[in-house]
Amino acid sequence: MGIVLRMNTSPANSRVPSKVLLCHNYYKLSGGEDRVFEDEARLLERHGHQVTRYTVTNDAIDSMSRWSAAVRTIWNRKTYSELRRLMRKERPALVHFTNTFPLISPAAYYAARKERVPVVQTLQNYRLICPGSLLMRDGNICEDCVTKRIKWPAVLHGCYRGNRLATACTTTMLATHGALGTWRNMVSRYVVATEFGRQKFIDAGFDAQQIAVKPNFVDPVPPCGNGEGGHFVFVGRLSPEKGIDTLLEAWTQFNGKLIILGDGPLADKVARFASQHERVQWMRHQPAKIVQQVVADAIALLVPSTWYEGLPKTIVEAFSVGTPIIGSDLGAMSEVITPGETGLLFPVGKPDKLLESLHWMSESPEHAHAMRANVRRHFEQFYTAERNYDLLRDIYCQAINDTSFE
Repeated sequence: MGIVLRMNTSPANSRVPSKVLLCHNYYKLSGGEDRVFEDEARLLERHGHQVTRYTVTNDAIDSMSRWSAAVRTIWNRKTYSELRRLMRKERPALVHFTNTFPLISPAAYYAARKERVPVVQTLQNYRLICPGSLLMRDGNICEDCVTKRIKWPAVLHGCYRGNRLATACTTTMLATHGALGTWRNMVSRYVVATEFGRQKFIDAGFDAQQIAVKPNFVDPVPPCGNGEGGHFVFVGRLSPEKGIDTLLEAWTQFNGKLIILGDGPLADKVARFASQHERVQWMRHQPAKIVQQVVADAIALLVPSTWYEGLPKTIVEAFSVGTPIIGSDLGAMSEVITPGETGLLFPVGKPDKLLESLHWMSESPEHAHAMRANVRRHFEQFYTAERNYDLLRDIYCQAINDTSFE
């Protein structure tokens, strides 16, 4: 089973936007969403589009009071004014937001509406239907808030950063803009990375016609690796939802080499584990080139996540160098990974089943090697920059054609 790409051919009179405004709220700790924003900007520029960038960073929160940060999450007047001025100056045909939370805020959509500019919004997580953004609570999948207008269970459990007050602020933002019709009326197209993610938003009440599927991509395309490093690799944030506990538990019974690349709240736990197991190496954050080489040399990339992943950039990057994936059989993973062809799946949160997959991959080198050719072909079919540009161009054209400012 492969990823489903929804691509409606644009009408003959579609206007391909020459000028695009890209907006993004950077996180304190750089992650996949930040790279998606930067990758898409470069892709558009390479195809001749004039790209204007508007960005803010969460570092600015450090100098704000809690009240100020809360108010700006719901409606940032500064962002609204700045974006209106920028749109008047640049006159973009379309504005594309990667992340607006928390400092850009939904006020940005209203600024675009006032300036008669269609809006596209990427959804890299589930923030609009889950204040915690992960559809997860206490280590388990949770969909209690998905269909609720006021997402009170999240406040009760403090789902955003374990803080009820912060969660109440996020919930108020979602409820306010749900009541105002912001999500329905101010955004022309939403972009998700997988069909699974698309269906989750439809289940929550979003209009199916507004949601397009466009996966992430890798550019430039690196050479295919050979997997002869003899190690397995994990790349990502060291946090509970990434399945770190499952990973480490499996390695207490496995003698293969593991390289862990990343940082996060479980860094101390990973550091202690690595110091006690000589076959485990924690390399923290590394430059992209080093990460790429470590993944290319790996037997497989491990994605033991316990939440509904979107389409992690690390998976697409592994596909680009021909490295198979061993991932949890959860959410979009079964959409992205074809067992026996592009990787293996195991039941979520089951270290013993992950262990079985590790043994199979280690003890079947001929099958693992054959997988690499399949993985690379899969990448070339779905995740190249050119394929992605075709999808993005179509989404933009549809957003422009379908937006009315009457």
